[in-house]
Amino acid sequence: MTRLAQSMTHLDVRVGVNPILWSNDDFRDLGGDLPLERCLGEMRAAGYAGTELGHKYPRDRAALGEVLDAHGLALVSGWHSTYVLERPLDVEREALVAHLDLLGALGCRTAIVAECSRRSYDDPGAALQFERNGDGLSSDEWDRLARGLDDLACIASERNMRLAYHHHMGTVVQTEPEIGALMARTRKLHLLLDTGHLAFAGVDPVRMLGAHRARVAHVHLKNVRPEVVRQAWAERWSFARAVRAGVFTVPGDGGIDFAPVFELLRGANYAGWLVVEAEQDPKIAPPLEYARRGRDYVRHATGL
Repeated sequence: MTRLAQSMTHLDVRVGVNPILWSNDDFRDLGGDLPLERCLGEMRAAGYAGTELGHKYPRDRAALGEVLDAHGLALVSGWHSTYVLERPLDVEREALVAHLDLLGALGCRTAIVAECSRRSYDDPGAALQFERNGDGLSSDEWDRLARGLDDLACIASERNMRLAYHHHMGTVVQTEPEIGALMARTRKLHLLLDTGHLAFAGVDPVRMLGAHRARVAHVHLKNVRPEVVRQAWAERWSFARAVRAGVFTVPGDGGIDFAPVFELLRGANYAGWLVVEAEQDPKIAPPLEYARRGRDYVRHATGL
């Protein structure tokens, strides 16, 4: 065990997984035939302590708790789409409260949000805009988005939860300037650091973590295949095409060096979940095989 691994075992950190390895939320033909029981059973077999939500999970708190307990899994968190730029804030508050109530009932302390106004990631015909420089929104729109998200973050805080913003390819917050603008304009909002989405956007995950480590409340450990990233940029692919071509993979496979990421998290005394995930076609990338590969890598690198 390395010195880094020895130090990380003393942090309040657990390792979970996202069900997107098995069944994709955005492109439901990818793993749509895999039953939830298989997904949960393989998560546990691969050695994970918890899972994030997926579209196959029950949304009734009792039913959800029962199915997770049956597999010895905790609920880590769950994605919630916001539309702060398009809908009244009262509507956004009401929608978020319902989501927080479900997560809180299952013991979650972090909720994930992403602004999905003007999203393109679910459109197979929409080419990704790789070179935006924070100019996708006007100054007034940035102010509206930041104020709204901080308002929602306050609602989460009142419930003893942190609201972690998920930067995501094919959304209004994708690039380094856009993430920086959102962090600079908000005070209560936390950040979800997704290493794969950063690398795909051309952003160094280590630099991003170094700049915002005090705001990071949740971490997605996702890798990329550099040759697919290069082709996606050169040919202006859609997010859907890139996913189907295998742009993402798990830690232990791909081009990201996670050692400095773990070192920075250790130095920041990070407390929370490390979540392994990768949008892949389960017919090409067997989920249990890749889930084990990712889990083994994290265990070897950190001791967790």
